[in-house]
Amino acid sequence: MTVHLPTLAAIEDAAAVVYRAFGPTPQYRWATLSERLGTECWLKHENHTPVGAFKIRGGLTYFDALARRNALPRAVISATRGNHGQSVAWAARAHGVPCTIVVPHGNSAEKNAAMRSLGAQLIEHGDEFQVAREHAIGLAADQGAHMVPSFHGDLLSGVATAWWEFLRAAPHLDVLYVPIGLGSGVCAAIAARQALGLKTRIVGVVSAHATTYADSLAAGRVVAAAVGTELADGMACRVAEADALAILAKELDDVVRVSDDEVAEAMRMLFADTHNVAEGAGAAGFAAAWQARSRLRGQVVGTTLSGGNVDSDRFARVLAGASP
Repeated sequence: MTVHLPTLAAIEDAAAVVYRAFGPTPQYRWATLSERLGTECWLKHENHTPVGAFKIRGGLTYFDALARRNALPRAVISATRGNHGQSVAWAARAHGVPCTIVVPHGNSAEKNAAMRSLGAQLIEHGDEFQVAREHAIGLAADQGAHMVPSFHGDLLSGVATAWWEFLRAAPHLDVLYVPIGLGSGVCAAIAARQALGLKTRIVGVVSAHATTYADSLAAGRVVAAAVGTELADGMACRVAEADALAILAKELDDVVRVSDDEVAEAMRMLFADTHNVAEGAGAAGFAAAWQARSRLRGQVVGTTLSGGNVDSDRFARVLAGASP
């Protein structure tokens, strides 16, 4: 089934669902980031949600849509590197649905602990997300459970509420940098821009060590790419989602790549300037803006701290200046 971008009415309805769990997250024009970047810079704090990342918005609206259709399943299964899994576990618990999450071996210990604390049964399988995802799909089929996807229209409507909040608060943004994992965040940003009738340029940001979306956009078709990022686990996707790619091919203004070293430097800058913790993927948007800083003078720049769920020991090493 083709995924369509949510309308303004759908985003507003989704906001009512999200706000039953938590209120709008803040967005600030940080003077320190602006001074560093050399132009006005706004940061949306999705690290301030109850699971420390934007994904919870989509889980809430996905399960609400199931409930409205009287289609809540007896059990759900999904795959994740952490933040999507927390979203699914949170929403499943709220609706009384047993939840199993598949993660790859070597996944973030603290994200794993967070998912377990939300009631999820955790299964470790494979050495990267795509392998875990395929295993989860097989388990769901074998067990008669509902497989919660990582990309779906009912997820997009919830995720779009973050960008709707941001663009309503700062409609004068000239450019918005959005990290790309499997595509829900950047497609939702496009949806919010369209719903509000704005001209803000949206630049997608991929890891230089996980380039399936950059490669696929260049080729005009899904192209798998090896995953080698050690730091931006939320962007560690090997195979682009075809529905997301179709949206991005028409609507995305640009796509850029950031290395793990650039992401680590962005994590350090965000902490020094805002005293907020950013995980790798959560810092990728600012890393891209920093990369382009000489071309951004005079423009109003927006990005997101999309998640703050980085393991303590890893963050300590990053702050100490260690290479990923």
